[in-house]
Amino acid sequence: MESYSNLPSGYNLKNKKIILGVSLLILAIIIFFIGLVVGLNKQLDLEKSPSGIQDTGRVLNTDALPEYLAKDVNFKLFWKVWDIIRSKYIDRDQITDAQLFYGSMKGVVAALGDPYSVFLDPVISEEFTEELSGKFQGIGAEIGMKQERLTIISPLPESPAEKAGLKPGDKVMAIDGNETTGISLDEAVKQIRGEKGTEVILTVARENADSFLDITITRDTIDIKSVVLEMKDNIGYIKLTHFNQDTAQEFGEIVNELLTKSPKGVILDLRNNAGGYLDVAIEIAGYWVKNGDVVVKESFGDVEIDRNYNSTGQEQLASYKTVVIVNGGSASASEIVAGALQDFELANVVGEVTFGKGSVQELEQLSDGSSVKITIARWLTPFGRSIDKEGVAPDEIVEFTEENYENEEDPQLDRALEIINNE
Repeated sequence: MESYSNLPSGYNLKNKKIILGVSLLILAIIIFFIGLVVGLNKQLDLEKSPSGIQDTGRVLNTDALPEYLAKDVNFKLFWKVWDIIRSKYIDRDQITDAQLFYGSMKGVVAALGDPYSVFLDPVISEEFTEELSGKFQGIGAEIGMKQERLTIISPLPESPAEKAGLKPGDKVMAIDGNETTGISLDEAVKQIRGEKGTEVILTVARENADSFLDITITRDTIDIKSVVLEMKDNIGYIKLTHFNQDTAQEFGEIVNELLTKSPKGVILDLRNNAGGYLDVAIEIAGYWVKNGDVVVKESFGDVEIDRNYNSTGQEQLASYKTVVIVNGGSASASEIVAGALQDFELANVVGEVTFGKGSVQELEQLSDGSSVKITIARWLTPFGRSIDKEGVAPDEIVEFTEENYENEEDPQLDRALEIINNE
């Protein structure tokens, strides 16, 4: 214990407490003023940036990056570019801050280099939501990116695009004469869509064609009927064009109608079906896949987590011989269904290798009506086969040629009918 024998005369414990308290108070005041000065300096620095955000950001995992990309981020550069545009761009009086703001957000997402991750401004976001609901104005074709080129995944049945002669696999080289090199998907959609009655010219490169083709398409209101049932003698033929909000209900009604006819078998035609909602794909697969079995897996890349999506269906069609027809226009949800039925040997898959759009996008709605569609994972079939870029390979390859199209022949459907009739 410390001795107080050397303290001045008259000093007692009470005096000690008073001096200690005063010392602590002075120390607290000094700390307060130091913090205030530091805080004011930081505030002044932040006020120099219109965003009020910090000027620097740490860049992690830099081993594989070029030197300039490995440096810590200095946000002052962003505002410097902003100021250069506002002060020096020749037509700066025609450019609003809102245009620069939304353009910069598009650029942030585009920096990912992923054609399926996009920033959608409020207008494009509304149009995207309309399309998923099943009705919009345009040409009626699904587009995507393949080998860094804008590509037609599929024209919708009876759509202006199909009637004008647009085909799956056509590479769009220009839109109304404007080259598409480096164009983003959302920008392409914006240019192709338009009011009913107006025209758009797509310049396309087609496999085996000697030169580019200019295809003029008159836009119309596109009202998507996603499920159609026909009876091919005693075989149920279901044409599924989309996995939209109302598709699951329509499909259930079609199946109930089909079961009253006691079919010999079922053909599920997923050709040129570019996909749609995941939960709808799982529900459709549940008409064959046993309750509790995996329909599709989500793989999150470097994160060692896989998420399984299991069937909750009643297997109403599992006892019927089934053939699934696919082609290069079958993508996303179509590949999920075809892959699941193929893995569990619940169907023969015939046709051509599918598109290979096996990445998972999540749509994040923002407060101003804009949204971010961001890739968060990749699809795997129940047995772990990758869909992304690989596609689903049919059990039996059957081509559909230009000559078949011109002669109104359908060898893929013919083969599907043969498979069921020969069982």
